[in-house]
Amino acid sequence: MSEAPTTAASGAAELGRVAVTFTPSGKVVRVPAGVSVFEAASWNGIAIDSTCGGHGTCTKCRVRITDGSVPVSPPDERALSAAELATGWRLACLAPATDDLTVDVPPLATRPKAATVGVGRQIILRPAVQKRFVQLAEPSLTDQRSDLERLLDALPDLAPRADLDVVRRLGATLRASDFEVTAVVVGDALIGVEPGDTSATCFGLAFDLGTTTVVATLLDLATATPAAAVSMLNRQQPFGGDVISRISATMTDPDALDRQRALAQATLSELAAEVCAEAGVDPRHVYDVALAGNATMLQLALGIEPEPIGVAPFVLSTREYTDVRASELGLDVVHPGCRAFVFPALGAYVGGDIIAGGLATGMDRDRRLRLFIDVGTNCEVVLGNADRLLATAAPAGPAFEGGQVRCGMRAADGAIEAVALDEAGVRLGVIGGDEPAGLCGSGLVDAVAALVRVGLLDHSGRFVPDDAAAAIAPGLAPRLTRVGDERVFVLHWRGEDVGRAVYLSQRDVRELQFAKASIATAWQLLTEELGSAVDDIRQVLLAGSFGTYLSPASAVRIGLVPALPVARIVSAGNVAGEGAKIALLNAQERAGALALRDAIDYIELSDRGDFNDRFVDALAFPG
Repeated sequence: MSEAPTTAASGAAELGRVAVTFTPSGKVVRVPAGVSVFEAASWNGIAIDSTCGGHGTCTKCRVRITDGSVPVSPPDERALSAAELATGWRLACLAPATDDLTVDVPPLATRPKAATVGVGRQIILRPAVQKRFVQLAEPSLTDQRSDLERLLDALPDLAPRADLDVVRRLGATLRASDFEVTAVVVGDALIGVEPGDTSATCFGLAFDLGTTTVVATLLDLATATPAAAVSMLNRQQPFGGDVISRISATMTDPDALDRQRALAQATLSELAAEVCAEAGVDPRHVYDVALAGNATMLQLALGIEPEPIGVAPFVLSTREYTDVRASELGLDVVHPGCRAFVFPALGAYVGGDIIAGGLATGMDRDRRLRLFIDVGTNCEVVLGNADRLLATAAPAGPAFEGGQVRCGMRAADGAIEAVALDEAGVRLGVIGGDEPAGLCGSGLVDAVAALVRVGLLDHSGRFVPDDAAAAIAPGLAPRLTRVGDERVFVLHWRGEDVGRAVYLSQRDVRELQFAKASIATAWQLLTEELGSAVDDIRQVLLAGSFGTYLSPASAVRIGLVPALPVARIVSAGNVAGEGAKIALLNAQERAGALALRDAIDYIELSDRGDFNDRFVDALAFPG
C-alpha cells in the first residue's frame, strides 16, 4: 500500500481531507474527512493495538488526542475513566477525524488482522457485516421486555434498527433455539437472527459488472480470503457490444430497458449461485454485496433510463446509490436482507468501475505521479497523485475486444494473444495451446508493434511496398500478401488459400491506430492540464482484463502509453473487482471511494478545440 503524503495540514482541505499527525513517529497523513483514527493509521502503516479488527468491542485501540477535538462516544464512556476522557483518551476505531488532529499512539501490544488486495494495498479487516452470538435470558413475569428489546440490549455497541422481516420471525426463532442465537448486522441494520452460533459463517460477493464480461468473487468475510471466483459473458450482448449500442436500444425500443435489466440481473443471479456452488457455500450466508461497473451498466442493471448518458450534455440520473438491497439487483438467491454497495460514478463515462480501480490502486494516497489507463471499448484515463487527480474518457472503439478486426475474436481458446517476429519466422502465443483461430486485442497490439519494429509497417501505419519488404525482412516478406485488393500480413496459414489464414489487414492496423490515438491524446492532454511532463510519470497502470495481458513493450512501441522505461509500466489486472473486494472487507473504504470520486476533476475532451489536431498527430507510430 502506498502511504499518504506527508504534507502540511493547510493543504489537506484541498481534496476534502484532514491531516492527522501521529506521535511519537511524527508522521503526518491525509485522509478523507470522517474516517476513524484507526483507519487513518492502518491505511498508512501505523499500527494501533486491536484484537477485534476495529469493531469497538475489544477496547484495546486506545489513543490520546493531544491536539484537535473528537467527541466522546458511549463505548468510550464504558471503556475509559472520566479522568482518561478528560485528558483526550479515545477508542481509535470510534474516533472520527473530522478536523485536523494530533494523535499519540501507545506502543503496539497486538496486531490486527489485515488483508492485502489491489495493487499493494493493505487494509484492516472490518466488514460491514457483523455476526454476534448471544445467549439471552428467557422472559419472565419480572422481565417482560419485548423479544426485540431483549436482543438489542445484548448488542449495546451496535444499536441496530431491525428489518421488519426479522421481527416477523424473531419470536419463533428465539424460542426454537432456547434463546441462543446469532444476530446478523449489516451497517446499522439487523437483517437476520439465526439459531445457534453461526458467527464463523459470513460471506460477501464482489461483482465487476463489465459491458462484455461479468466477474463474481465470493469472499469469506471472517478470514478475508476468496472462496471462489467465476466469470461469464454479460447476457446483454444481443443489444450490442458497447454501451452506446445498449443505450440506443432503449431509445428505439420501449421494452429494451426492461429486457436489458432482466438480462443483467439474470447474469448476476446466475453468477452468485454458481460461485457459491463452487465454494460449497449456502447462498443464504451471503449478507453483503459490492458492485462496480461503468455508469451505463449500473443504470441498466437497476432499471434506470440511460438515454441522458448517451446524448449531450451526457448527464447521469445519479452519481451515488444509497440504501440498495441485493434483491433490487435480482439477487434473490442470497440472504433476503442482504445489502449492496454500488460504487459511485464520477460522470457518464467515468463510472464506478474506475472509482473502484482508483480505490484498489490507491491513486489518491500516493505522492508519485501515476497514470491509470483502463483499456477497453470506452477507455478511461486518470492521472495524478495525492495532491490532484484528473480523469477523462477516450472512445477507443472495439478493436481491443477483437471487434471490427478481420480475424478478430475475444480472448478465448484459439485466440492469438502474443506475437514475435524475426528472420526465423513468426512465433505465436495462443490461448489454450490450440491451432490459432483468430486474433484478440493483446495479439493485435503485439503484431502491429512487431511489424513496426522490423520495418514492415512504416510510421504512418502503411505496409511497406513488396520490394522494400524483401530487402528489409526477406524471411517474412512472403507473408505480406493480399486478400482481394487489401494488403495483409499472414500470421498463421491454414492451407494455401490466404482467405482461410489468420492475418492482419491494413484496415486492422487503422482500427488500432484510431484506438491508440484516442488514448494517447487523452493522457497527453491530461499531462499538460496538470502542468507536468511525461517523464514525471513514475508508474503507468494498465487496468482491465485487456490490460492484464497487454505487453508493456508493445504498448510503448505503438505509442499507446508514454515512452517510459518498461519497469514503470504495470499490468494492474482487474482492479475494479479488487476495489469491490476492498469495499466488502472494510466498510470504511466505502467512504474512501466517495472521497476519491469527489477528489477527481473530470476533463471533457470534446470541449477541447485542439483535440482533433492532437488526435491526428497521435495516429502515427513513434519513431
